[in-house]
Amino acid sequence: MPASASAISQLQAKVWSGHLPLEIRLAASDCRSYDQADPYLINVPRLSYLPFIFPRLHAFFSSSLIDPTVAPHEAWLSFEGVPLKWHYPVGLLYDLHCGMQADSDEQDLGQEEGNGDVIPWKITLHFTDYPLEKLMRMDEEYKVLLDTFINSVKEADFIRNGTAKVAMGMSKSDSVTLLNSIQTHNLTSFNSVNNKFLNPPGSALRHTPIKLYLPSAPPETDASTGEAPQAGRIRVVQSLVAPLTPSRQVVTLGQALKTILPAVFPSPRNPVLARPVMHGAMVPMSAPVEELLRAASYTDGFLHIAVMMLG
Repeated sequence: MPASASAISQLQAKVWSGHLPLEIRLAASDCRSYDQADPYLINVPRLSYLPFIFPRLHAFFSSSLIDPTVAPHEAWLSFEGVPLKWHYPVGLLYDLHCGMQADSDEQDLGQEEGNGDVIPWKITLHFTDYPLEKLMRMDEEYKVLLDTFINSVKEADFIRNGTAKVAMGMSKSDSVTLLNSIQTHNLTSFNSVNNKFLNPPGSALRHTPIKLYLPSAPPETDASTGEAPQAGRIRVVQSLVAPLTPSRQVVTLGQALKTILPAVFPSPRNPVLARPVMHGAMVPMSAPVEELLRAASYTDGFLHIAVMMLG
């Protein structure tokens, strides 16, 4: 039975309520104090992006910086030595780098992390040695953040409707409103623009924008150096997923996963080898992909699903 508009709205609100506590420490190479600076503690929405907090991080750590004249936009963050891709939502980054603990299986979408998770998430702030081979540079006015986000919105729009006409016709005002609504965590303002994408007049949903994130194989030691390659490499898989079968039956997430990654998801009903995780929770294999899109997609319009291998 299809979910009601009220149920979809409630789940979307629950997803938007998800937050992550972060404990951010200044990298020793940037800190003038031998014993390092106090950490910065903050609770951020899972749907937010790291660059939104760069200015406040710079203000907090400015007195501890070796070079206090460095600009806030020069910041980058890492977890266990791995640079964090700032154009990924915070919640997706956490799911990819920390995974899920066994005792969080019963969590629902949008629920905050349980006691068994890696909470607070301890990450490191840097202002030097920018990893250009891993991350895009941020500009002083953060325009690259808006451009990167809007490009993803346009891609999702094209996948959904077979054309990016709605997104391409989006006004500058709507673009700014969309990003500002994420920065201020304002669901009402976000939906005022996002609903134009999900319900374009005279157009039916053609495909569901889905990106699957698979962890790389365990690193092997390099025989020539005796060192292991850096962990944290993620493979991203995309495919077109129709919301209905040719016989007009709803397509579930399990069916989509089995089609896209049959070796990882051999069963469309049960997570035998891996779990699909989104917003810090295992997503039911029986969930219709169209309902997931409307209730639980990330703010760029994609279902960003982390694949957590079992065993």
